[in-house]
Amino acid sequence: MHRSSSYTGLFIALLVIGSWVTSTLLLMQWQVNFGNPLLYFFVLLQMHLYTGLFITAHDAMHGTVAPNKVINNGVGYLSTFLYASFWYPQLYTKHHLHHSHVHTPDDPDYHNGTFLSWYVRFIRNYLSIWQIVVMAVLFNIFKIWVPQANLLLFWVVPSLLSTLQLFYFGTYLPHKGEHDNVHQSRSFRRNHLLAFLSCYFFGYHYEHHDAPWLPWWRLWQAPKPPESRNKGI
Repeated sequence: MHRSSSYTGLFIALLVIGSWVTSTLLLMQWQVNFGNPLLYFFVLLQMHLYTGLFITAHDAMHGTVAPNKVINNGVGYLSTFLYASFWYPQLYTKHHLHHSHVHTPDDPDYHNGTFLSWYVRFIRNYLSIWQIVVMAVLFNIFKIWVPQANLLLFWVVPSLLSTLQLFYFGTYLPHKGEHDNVHQSRSFRRNHLLAFLSCYFFGYHYEHHDAPWLPWWRLWQAPKPPESRNKGI
């Protein structure tokens, strides 16, 4: 694992976490109106910020958030808990299994099946009964002060949508099918705006496997994969 040599990653991690916290707190008291187009924008914004929480935790798993291990892992624990009460050490272990055994039966993120069966397997691999219990308890506590519609629209629904965003752009598209490279992955054709909006540049997936020490916010600077090794998405 490569450890970051600067605290730029920590600043960016705190910016992502702070943006999620600020947005969530404000939206918990926003007047829900299904006729207001802003509602649907805010749901998508929350989805994107939730994805940012997970990507931040992912950077922590690769040691690229901060040079101090305690701070780096602390950000990982915080991000995964805020995302959906995930247990950071479990995610850390499984993610590094993915890198060590990519596109094999020992890869927890890979499944040789349909989109739906792969997604279900992906979720079951990471979801635990204790996580569901914690989220249920928190939901019932929060609804004492927060309207239930706000909790569902801006806390529950965006987190579920972000699992689809992470899975589709960060796992399914890059790893489905056969590949002719050692990283068993493909990347999006270069479009930095779409790459950021889709999944924080994790569509540049060959680049991530080739240089896992690059944080998400530097993946766009990675060299393009060799053409013969990348049948771009």
